[in-house]
Amino acid sequence: MSASNGTIGAHRVVVAACSHVFYSMSSHDLREKEISAINISDMTIEACQSFLSYIYMDIEQKDFIKHRLDLLRASDKYGVLDLIDACEESLMEDIDMKNVLDRLQSASMYGLPKLNFCCIQYLVKFGKIYDIREEFNAFIQSDEWDLIGEVVNEMLSIWKGF
Repeated sequence: MSASNGTIGAHRVVVAACSHVFYSMSSHDLREKEISAINISDMTIEACQSFLSYIYMDIEQKDFIKHRLDLLRASDKYGVLDLIDACEESLMEDIDMKNVLDRLQSASMYGLPKLNFCCIQYLVKFGKIYDIREEFNAFIQSDEWDLIGEVVNEMLSIWKGF
């Protein structure tokens, strides 16, 4: 595998077994099969190593945590479904005021309903939206209309109960 800043070896059969995308790359007449390499230019060698470590079931927790957003992007791109689930579960564990809006956007981008729910709950039910007013105002200015609508609907449903 070729990452943005280096190359790392992997067994074609192993990566093909965990991903239908890698399987297709290695079984059809594609460039990747011809040159026996997969170019993952949107990942660093460190993140790529963590991705392969996960595939080989040998990833260390600290590496998983450090690279989980890169792992989420790669697992979505290459169809490593169990890794998507693992990333979603991990991202739900440490939501805070500094990362909640980024996590909400990631949840939307990658179709992660549990993470989406947790972020909205954190913002609205726990009242954290008031603690990050400036960041939320900037978020409202973005083109994330579906996400903004979800947060506003949740706010309205809670306020309706008062």
